[in-house]
Amino acid sequence: MDRNGWVRIIPFAVFMGFIGLQQALEWTAGKGWIALSEQQLLYIYPLKAIIVALLLLYYRRSYQELTWSDLKRFSQTGASVALGLLVFVLWINMDWEFASLGEAGGFNPNLVESNAVQTGLIGFRLFGAVLVVPVMEELFWRSFLLRYLVDANFMAVRIGTYSLSSFLIGSILFGLEHSLVLAGIMAGVAYSLLLYRSKSIAQCVLAHAVTNLALGIYVLQSGQWRFW
Repeated sequence: MDRNGWVRIIPFAVFMGFIGLQQALEWTAGKGWIALSEQQLLYIYPLKAIIVALLLLYYRRSYQELTWSDLKRFSQTGASVALGLLVFVLWINMDWEFASLGEAGGFNPNLVESNAVQTGLIGFRLFGAVLVVPVMEELFWRSFLLRYLVDANFMAVRIGTYSLSSFLIGSILFGLEHSLVLAGIMAGVAYSLLLYRSKSIAQCVLAHAVTNLALGIYVLQSGQWRFW
């Protein structure tokens, strides 16, 4: 794997590493082996969001495929926003127990008593979900992996190149990344189809960000923290 691959893998790997760390800490705390409360575990997310954001900024010059001027194609941008909202609506209605990996505890800032700290935690969660995760995940899944599954020399593969195997494998793996597996597969299919249609990673980032923003607003309004 050359540098072009690693700069798209590392931010994603660090993000997933933090998820693994949190799960390990939750498990060991549940066993009583370490003294960590649910409230203290909430602070892992801000750290994760900041570190991944800094990595994306550090490697930003390597992401030539992330062309924000694509968003000036207003008809396509409108379609991306609409798709992002559709994925959100489907997501909150696909929370079936049989289609889930375990029980998601979610991110509940109300576990902290201080209103100021609650506001800060919510701000970091929205920052990560809307501005960091869509960029990090689209660079890994739609820019790197979908092309790598077509040809190991993925930089020689044009953005939005379709192959049935990469589409199916990429969508399934994207679903397995999430606790709501079928909802995740649905989202992976939707964002990949958008990529094939638009040939634009920026449009995929936008759709993904709209989904996450709508989900964040919904969670804050409804208190359905399991979606976070």
